Amino acid sequence: MTWFAAPAAAANSTPAAQTIDLPRTDGVLHALLYKPAGAGPFPTVIALHGCGGLSGGAEPLRARYVDWVNHLLKAGSAVLLPDSYGSRELGPQCRLKERRVFARRERVADIAAARQWLLQQPWVAKQRISLLGWANGASALLWAVRPQSAFSNTEPDFRAAVAFYPDCRLSSGLGWSARVPTLLLIGGSDDLSSPSACRQMIEGARGRSALAKMVVYPGATHSFDRVNVPLHDTHASASTDEPDNGHIGSDPAARADAQKRVAGWLGR
Repeated sequence: MTWFAAPAAAANSTPAAQTIDLPRTDGVLHALLYKPAGAGPFPTVIALHGCGGLSGGAEPLRARYVDWVNHLLKAGSAVLLPDSYGSRELGPQCRLKERRVFARRERVADIAAARQWLLQQPWVAKQRISLLGWANGASALLWAVRPQSAFSNTEPDFRAAVAFYPDCRLSSGLGWSARVPTLLLIGGSDDLSSPSACRQMIEGARGRSALAKMVVYPGATHSFDRVNVPLHDTHASASTDEPDNGHIGSDPAARADAQKRVAGWLGR
């Protein structure tokens, strides 16, 4: 196992990441692991990257995830971040019309591989493994917590799940429900995901689902929880790390509220 130095922007506050190779059915799943000091057992979060991938350029972990790793570590949780694209020798998938990795298939399989590995680790509080995902990773999370998922027949199940701005349009038309408490956070002005589809999905699950809650931040756009990202039109950007035809930007107030809600939801 190799130890990476943290990205320079957070090198003074983020512990080194341990690189882990997890077995999966069709190869190896690379992941980064961050643990609090001590022997544990620790509550552990499987964190699922968006369509831009886990790493960016020379950095083993994008700044947006470094920020959340720090937040989760301070709360006493370990964090495992599977690299669904890098493990398959793929770059960002945001603007590809034909993707090779699907949220409902390969990424759910990656969640299964990560969970199986964690259940074998003595430092993991096995009753307190949760999911946290952004955009495409959040969409994978929605598939993984459905009652029809293969996870439903294994114990212990996930403790909780938090989805940041997933694309709910497919799930909303399939009678989605969750078997574990699931929190969905999205901006009211998100024109990349669909707040209305997410609301339809959550409301449609009432009465036949574990606790599912949605929080909409008025005026906030996609990626509102990122730090110091000016609001911009992604169509005008040449970056392949962002989806096309929408708006992205930080919202400090929404981000601060989301941090509190995530801590409370995962600590339930």
